[in-house]
Amino acid sequence: MKIVVLVKEVPDTWGQRRLDLRTGLADRASSDAVLDEIGERALEVALSYADAHEGTEVVVMSMAPDSATTTVRKGLAMGAASAVQIVDEGLPGADLGLTAEVLAAALRRTGFDLVVAGNLSTDGAGGVLPAMIAELLDVPAATSLTEVEITESGEGGAVRGIRSSDGATMRVTAPLPAVISITEALPDARFPNFKGIMAAKKKPFETLSCADLGVDPHSHEHARSIVIGLAEKPPREAGVKIVDDGTAAEQLADFLAQNRLM
Repeated sequence: MKIVVLVKEVPDTWGQRRLDLRTGLADRASSDAVLDEIGERALEVALSYADAHEGTEVVVMSMAPDSATTTVRKGLAMGAASAVQIVDEGLPGADLGLTAEVLAAALRRTGFDLVVAGNLSTDGAGGVLPAMIAELLDVPAATSLTEVEITESGEGGAVRGIRSSDGATMRVTAPLPAVISITEALPDARFPNFKGIMAAKKKPFETLSCADLGVDPHSHEHARSIVIGLAEKPPREAGVKIVDDGTAAEQLADFLAQNRLM
């Protein structure tokens, strides 16, 4: 069983996150860079399965700038067997379409039985990348799972899980190979220990470019999103202060009506 986990370096959610008003891209220097927590939980799903099933290979994969190598290597310290990082000058600011195309090409090259990802990243929060990758790879997608069960019995095995929605709880099953995404309902990730940190330095770490994957990031064969306008968010205006002089209820009702809040 070969499980590939998609991880991403993101600005620390506890820090200040800003957009570069010149480029329209996230200002990565405005806060510390960390491995996205949902990616860590996805890795925990794979590592927990590997702990109980000898012979399982766990690979972490990320499309990230060269500066993210240390962050990606954290996945190795947590217990992954190897890492793949896609680095290319044509990828900064890549939209979801290009990102999916690059990751799908890397997954074909690396090979997989199961791809595990978070349902959405804390910086982009698109929530569609796992499904897009599955479509490009022509494999089943089971997304936004709150529980995951992986089996290898039968022809190629299967992955099962539970997906919660507003009106129901669904039990889904997909034959392997497949792509799944998980939510924060899954357990917290383990912390890398000293032994894992030292071992990570010797584990295979492959760096690929778009040329290695046969992807042209500047091609117009597929749609590419661009920023055509950007403005800083205006400062918040002072609120309306209501002093209860006996007419507070009427003032509040008028305010709600004027702002179509009732």
